[in-house]
Order: sequence, then structure tokens, then C-alpha cells
Amino acid sequence: MDINLFKLCSGLKFLGYLMILLVLAIVAVSYYAVVVLTWAPRLLRGGLSSFLAFLVLLLFHLLLLLLSWSYFMVVLRDPGSVPENWRPVRDEENFEGDASYLPHEASGSGSTWPSSNGSEGRPPSGFCIRCQNGKPPRCHHCSICQRCVLKMDHHCVWVVNCVGACNYKFFLLFLLYTFLETTMDTLVLLPSFINFFSEAKDHSNSPGKLAVIFVAFVLNLAFALSLLCFLVMHGSLVFSNTTSIEVYEKKKGVRWKYDLGRRKNFEQVFGTKKALWLFPLLSEEDLGKTPALHGLEFPTRSDVEA
Repeated sequence: MDINLFKLCSGLKFLGYLMILLVLAIVAVSYYAVVVLTWAPRLLRGGLSSFLAFLVLLLFHLLLLLLSWSYFMVVLRDPGSVPENWRPVRDEENFEGDASYLPHEASGSGSTWPSSNGSEGRPPSGFCIRCQNGKPPRCHHCSICQRCVLKMDHHCVWVVNCVGACNYKFFLLFLLYTFLETTMDTLVLLPSFINFFSEAKDHSNSPGKLAVIFVAFVLNLAFALSLLCFLVMHGSLVFSNTTSIEVYEKKKGVRWKYDLGRRKNFEQVFGTKKALWLFPLLSEEDLGKTPALHGLEFPTRSDVEA
């Protein structure tokens, strides 16, 4: 009995929908702990305490808005699909050292492939056997989504979507704002967390309130620490114009051919409009003059130096 492992992988999509509910639950717990239980009541105290509470709540809601906006842009935005019957302009640009698109039968020395003139030969580089379509540079086939994704970085179960050329910026902003939000939540809940043990011992507060503050503090601290690692990793990938998949393809000691310098590498993800860098938006001008944002073609060092 043959088992299609790729169809089994597609079952991970169901896990992704549970992750969305988990994200919403964490946001709800944090909101209740920070806003309802801790800082909103301080608005009524007057003086410096009310002013500080106002600033905390304002920053909390601003980061929450940017976080949610970025998150749903990643969830809803297509990461980049290969146009039907796409064919490379220059075939030699499409070989990335990724053999995942080749059938197992084609990997051997005696494998053949039907050509347009009826003869048989090697399968063309830049062709996905699973999608039966052309495969642009830096494109990879996602076994969970069951399709090729342009400049694929990874499949993220937290957003039930692949992260690719067309939504990578939104994913990075989601990481950034989630890190800032969880870090802020950890700091503003820290006094309440410190008082948790004395209040629990003296029974000076309801067990439910104490439990919510404790859980919210621990969750936000854990996410802040883990997201810091992800931000550092993806920051290095952005400035070297590399994806998580391509890290394993780069040859040690050889400069990556798509590395155009930190500024241009950054602009290939975030665009050239500085005013939009911190928002999950891309200007029409950037979409028109930056091919990398579409994911079908990418300038190389030789193109820039020529």
C-alpha cells in the first residue's frame, strides 16, 4: 500500500486553524490582564498614576492594532503563486541547487523526459513535477499547501499560510510588533506578578484575577524571549537577502549571488518608501519598480555590477 506523505503533510493545515484560535486566546488573556485588571482602573486615580496608565494603554492598543493588522495580512495575503504555464526567460537562472522539483525517476543518470519535438531528454531545470509548471528562481514547492511558492521562506502553522515573496514583509512586521507587545506586557505586568505571591498568601485578591495575571505574565515573557531569537535570525536573513531554505543552499566561503548590499537587500523586502517601512503596506511605485516584491525575478550581484 503506497502512502502519499505529501497529502499527510497537508493535514497540518488543520493544526494551523487551531493556532489562530490560540493566538486570539493569548491576545484575549493579555488584554484582560493588562487593560481590564491592571491599568484601566488606574485611570481613575488621578495625577501621575492616571497619566502613566493613559500612556501604557495608548501604547498597548497601538501595538495591538499594528500586530493584528500585520497578522491578518500574512494570513490573507497570497505569498506568491507561479503563473500558469510560466517559463523562464533565461533557463540558467533557475537552477538553485534544489532538486525537490525533480521526480525520483529523473534523478538517475538514465532518466528521460519527453521534449516538445517528441524526443526524450533530461527534465528542464526550473520545472516542478508536482505542479507540472515552470519554477522561477528561488521558488520552492510547499508540501503542505501542495503548490509552488515564490521565494518561499517557510510554511508557518501560526498563520496557516506560507511565507514568501508577497507577504514576507508582513510576517516580519508581525514578529516585530508581537515582540514589542509581549515585551511591554511583561514589563507592565511585572509589579503585579511580584505582588502575586504575597496577595495569594494573604488572600487579598480573587484567585481568578491572580491566575489571569500569572498566566499572562508567563506567556508574554516566553513569547518575548522566543520572538527575540526569531527577529535576530530573520534580520540576518533580510540583510543578506536569503531565505530560511536558502541558508542550506549557500556555499560556504562564496558570496551569495543575490546579496546586493544591506540597503538594497532590505528594500527588496520592505520597499523603497521609508514612510511605509513600519506598516504592512507596499506602494504601487515599489510594486512596479521592484521585481523582487513580485517574486518572479531577482537582480544578482553581476546584474548590479554590470
